[in-house]
Amino acid sequence: MERKRRFPVNLYNKLEEKLRSKPENEGREAAKEAADDGLIKCPKCGKQVERARVVKRKYVCYECGGYFRVRTNNRIRMVADPKTFEPWFEEMEVSNPLNFEGYEDKLAAAREKTGLKEAVTVGRCKVFGDDIVLGICDSRFMMSSMGHVVGEKITKAIERATQLRLPVFMFCCSGGARMQEGIISLMQMAKTSAAIKKHGDAGLLYCSILTDPTTGGVTASFAMLGDVILAEPGALIGFAGPRVIKQTIGQELPEGFQTSEFLVEHGFVDGIVTRDELKKTIHFLIKAHQCTGKTYANFTEDTGYKFELSENLKEQTWNTEPLSAWDKVKGVRQVDRPSAVDYMENIFDIFEEAHGDRGFSDDKALIGGIAFLEGQPVTVVADLKGKSFEECQERNFGMPLPEGYRKALRLMKQAEKFHRPIVSFVNTSGAFCGIEAEERGQGEAIARNLLEMSGLKVPVLCILIGEGGSGGALATAVGNEVWMMENATYSILSPEGFASILWKDSSRAQEASEVMNITAQDLKRLGVIERIVPEFGGAGAETAEAIAGYMKEHIKEFLAKYDGVDGEQIAAERYARFRSF
Repeated sequence: MERKRRFPVNLYNKLEEKLRSKPENEGREAAKEAADDGLIKCPKCGKQVERARVVKRKYVCYECGGYFRVRTNNRIRMVADPKTFEPWFEEMEVSNPLNFEGYEDKLAAAREKTGLKEAVTVGRCKVFGDDIVLGICDSRFMMSSMGHVVGEKITKAIERATQLRLPVFMFCCSGGARMQEGIISLMQMAKTSAAIKKHGDAGLLYCSILTDPTTGGVTASFAMLGDVILAEPGALIGFAGPRVIKQTIGQELPEGFQTSEFLVEHGFVDGIVTRDELKKTIHFLIKAHQCTGKTYANFTEDTGYKFELSENLKEQTWNTEPLSAWDKVKGVRQVDRPSAVDYMENIFDIFEEAHGDRGFSDDKALIGGIAFLEGQPVTVVADLKGKSFEECQERNFGMPLPEGYRKALRLMKQAEKFHRPIVSFVNTSGAFCGIEAEERGQGEAIARNLLEMSGLKVPVLCILIGEGGSGGALATAVGNEVWMMENATYSILSPEGFASILWKDSSRAQEASEVMNITAQDLKRLGVIERIVPEFGGAGAETAEAIAGYMKEHIKEFLAKYDGVDGEQIAAERYARFRSF
């Protein structure tokens, strides 16, 4: 999303400057490559462009922004700290399992042409000083098709990463399974997937970065199994390529089909990563997924932060008369009421949004991702309604579809795996109830969230910042603690619906709101919530920063309370909380 905080640029600039103080011969290969030819043809726009300028832009066309395919050594230079890459398993025995005629000659020709031993290179390196296992597929070697040596190198690298407890970052590129190896190639799909499962069971990060093209058996195995899946802009990604689809079933693919952007929209990829952000993104993910066990208050920045009202708010006087329930209902429905993003910008140092449920689409009514709170990684999920008519339409007025709840659950289960606490901002009139929601299992999606959230072994804090409508709100509000903003509401359904069902007259909505016990004060009295967040005269542009400051201080207190607490106990306390109602 556009309003997220970016990486701490000064920090990374200093790191890059330190890493650049290296021997003179470092980078000669890139310089030589740039000087080899004056002009090269862009694969996207077809224009002849200056090679040196393209190399300087990390192999991105300066005319159209199109991405050139990248050789293995160039990719290593983009990602790894200088002189830190250590290749593994380079001398592996090659065989011709099907005795396919001419296969050995084809392999020899590919080695001669590329200078590589096989289509994938794996090894260990450092990224801003942190160790990772890196894998890179190179399309120049038989279109990076997956034969038994490719599968074996990837599997052995993941197995060694598991032993060393290191994250794995795999740059995927392939035309699919290697035809000359037939069924043996197919078996590599299962083998690599099994290794990833063991790596994941050890609580370690596996991230795949999809580049152009990623198709076939690679797409159906290690490319799409990342805890985090990223893609370069405009990459072709699909199980069956356009030519195969046309020749097999006669379908012509529409424009923009099987691109990175298409996969983000349809929920299969967490996000697009540009090459200028690539190394910083990898480092962000390393830090965000480092297992900290029972440490939930790992604040590394000694900011000395203490919440205090700003002078202008201290000097203000506001109406202290409590609002009626109906006034609160009308207030939380105002389009200019601050959203979760407005508070998040003042609570967290960085927020990076993750997209999609990995099954159908990316529901924009419910966002989620990883944030840092003074150095402590947390997972954040939030309902978003929109601030303009166009945005409200795009976000379905904050009413999530099943894929929204499934995205939230995917991110929360990932948070549990990596011991990240969860903060959920709730603001929805309810789950969307249209035909498409029913077709895709709205009830099941909500029920699944309630089931899984109840057993999460990390602290979960839920904050109702506006409307909390029915099961659609509860689906992301099963927390160890639940807070409400002073003028927020939380109800079994809307007052209009309540009046319509009980009194057969929706015009009695105002009357219904007064008897439903839907305000923060009502729910604090009933024991449904633990804390009321003050609004300092009413949530708005002038008070959003102060409200966020109050939240930030008390979120830190919440996390500190669970520091060192066993995951089973955290889940048991959450169970007991809801068991008491």
